[in-house]
Amino acid sequence: KILDKVTWTLVSVLIGSFLWLLKTLLLKLLASNFHMNKFFDRIQESVFHHYILKTLSGPPFMEIDGFQRSPTHLTVSKNKKGKEAKAKNVIDMGKVHQLKREKVSSWHMKVLVDAITNSGLSTISNTLDESVYKESGEQADKEITNEEEAQYVAHQIFSNVICHESNQNCHYIDEGDLLRFMIKEEVELVFPLFEGSSTGKIDRKSFTNWVIKVYQDRKTLAHALSDTKTAVKQLNKLVTVVLIIVTIVIWLLLMEIATTKVLLLLSSQLVVAAFMFGNTCKTIFEAIIFVFVMHPFDVGDRCVVDGVQLLVEEMNILTTVFLKLDNEKVYYPNSVLATKPISNYYRSPDMGDTIEFSIDFMTPAKAIGRLKEEIKKHLEANTLWHPGHLVVVKEIENVNKLKMALFCTHTMNFQDFREKNRRRTELVLELKRIFEELGIRYNLLPQHVNFNQVHQARPGATYAIN
Repeated sequence: KILDKVTWTLVSVLIGSFLWLLKTLLLKLLASNFHMNKFFDRIQESVFHHYILKTLSGPPFMEIDGFQRSPTHLTVSKNKKGKEAKAKNVIDMGKVHQLKREKVSSWHMKVLVDAITNSGLSTISNTLDESVYKESGEQADKEITNEEEAQYVAHQIFSNVICHESNQNCHYIDEGDLLRFMIKEEVELVFPLFEGSSTGKIDRKSFTNWVIKVYQDRKTLAHALSDTKTAVKQLNKLVTVVLIIVTIVIWLLLMEIATTKVLLLLSSQLVVAAFMFGNTCKTIFEAIIFVFVMHPFDVGDRCVVDGVQLLVEEMNILTTVFLKLDNEKVYYPNSVLATKPISNYYRSPDMGDTIEFSIDFMTPAKAIGRLKEEIKKHLEANTLWHPGHLVVVKEIENVNKLKMALFCTHTMNFQDFREKNRRRTELVLELKRIFEELGIRYNLLPQHVNFNQVHQARPGATYAIN
């Protein structure tokens, strides 16, 4: 009997081990497919931006070998708090460009995710600061940790790119400057990333804004991937508890400890537990579906829920933490969010804006025509707006004013709400300048006013003057 008990115990352990292995495999596949479906494009873009920063912060290739080539490899270090970089991963950028979401393997996905989560946004510091070296004499990578450092690094890289003997103008980067660091195919991918690239020139401000945006996107993406891993770990704990219970039940059945009477007792207890915890289990299941299947937002996305603008700060299995515009934290159960319509600014295409204004009804049609021409000229000359726009008269109000509206489209969505407001403010001020230049105003209708005059000798008498 002892031998039988040992045998059935080993069989139970073997079954439990198989279920554990199956659980681990399925969770790994779930995490890999989730990263691939939700984050592949952002990860691919972030790795390429990191490669651009590192390439432009280093020496030009023509000065190294005498001819132009591209070291299409990105080296990233795995960093841990309180420790030196332990290992380095080399990413072939040529293969990264060729990767497609439908064909990327789990191994390649893991390498890219590790490159984002286990390393920061770094540059080659021996070019930017020649005093920074490791003890072994190798060049040390300088990691960007805040926006001030990103701005400083941007100025250093800009100077590194433009300062050479053949450059006659040190105020902007052109295609020839980038060709000293990259091959032509890469330059064609890099140039459109900057504001004002349509003119063929990248000024210092545009380059600095791009570097800061790259840092912010990298930080947000790393946070989102970290929260996703946390959610997977929480799911792993839930499944582990279920597996342990299943393994114990299998062991009881194989050892014939769980007789029919015991099973009836357990089933009755399960009915009670289902009555007590059924709603909790339903909430957990709905939350898991919301996080891993619906997944309407990621960490860092700006959303609108119930008409309120919110920034996603943290995602868990059961709850999501948002920040309002005044940094007030709001906790939403995911099961509740699953029933609400959610607007996501980050995932939206370039978004439109509307500016309403009123002008005097007596404004000449010629002045209105000139107003439309000036607005068109400004929007077409400004790269912050799409040239397609519409100026319409909405209605005539009180036969004394024309209510008009300008419909235009930003070259961005409203994820960066501060930048959106800045652009809108500049456009409103430009409209004000155009109104003043064309003499377009709005005047109130003449008002009928009655004055009452009190006679000093007869204070009770009044005289109306119209």
